[in-house]
Amino acid sequence: MSRTIWITGAGSGIGKVTARLFLEKGWRVALSGRRRDPLEETADGNENALVLPMDVTDEGQVTQSVVTIAEEWGRLDALFNNAGMNVSGGLIDEIAVADWQALSDTNITGMFLCARAAFGLMRRQDPMGGRIINNGSISAHVPRPGSAPYTMSKHAVTGLTRTLSLDGRPFNIACGQVDVGNALTEMAERMTRGVPQADGSEKVEPVMDAAHVASSVLHMAELPLEANVQFLTVMASAMPFIGRG
Repeated sequence: MSRTIWITGAGSGIGKVTARLFLEKGWRVALSGRRRDPLEETADGNENALVLPMDVTDEGQVTQSVVTIAEEWGRLDALFNNAGMNVSGGLIDEIAVADWQALSDTNITGMFLCARAAFGLMRRQDPMGGRIINNGSISAHVPRPGSAPYTMSKHAVTGLTRTLSLDGRPFNIACGQVDVGNALTEMAERMTRGVPQADGSEKVEPVMDAAHVASSVLHMAELPLEANVQFLTVMASAMPFIGRG
């Protein structure tokens, strides 16, 4: 029987590329995002795709998605907890509180709700267990200038990953995190036009194909549950992350 994975934010960017790779490899893939049309485009008529439009910030919609997965497939083997957003950069006193709240609703509450729902199914299904892969960021290690909301949210994701890794042990649930740097998606396109650096300059940064993120997530998901990639950083090789600011 094909393994099953639920991918949030599957209508665009990393989620879309990852969902298509998993479908290509024979997985059954539940695709979630706010809008149906992009999800249908990702699915491209594949019989192993289950399109589940939802808002990750809505507890009822998240819960119903997992109920549907259980009804359709009987179990959930993996969650790629991927949905996220960013806001325009700026100093903390220039950032609208409404923008912070919208970002934290998606990047923190949304991550929590999806992990909560998947964890609940995984520890009650037979056989028990599964894997949760959270999409972090290199911002979970170091910030960019003017990125307080996004950086805070990705540090929170790391806290979620560490806690689920511990709490999941009695239930054969593994949890890992992929921290991505400069994958070329709609969100990262601005890197090709120049972004602020720590020294006050603005520079174009190298980017990589988002397919490298997808293959990294596939590697993590295909491990037996006795093994876990706890944290994996995949990034454009020459981006400034490793060097001094």
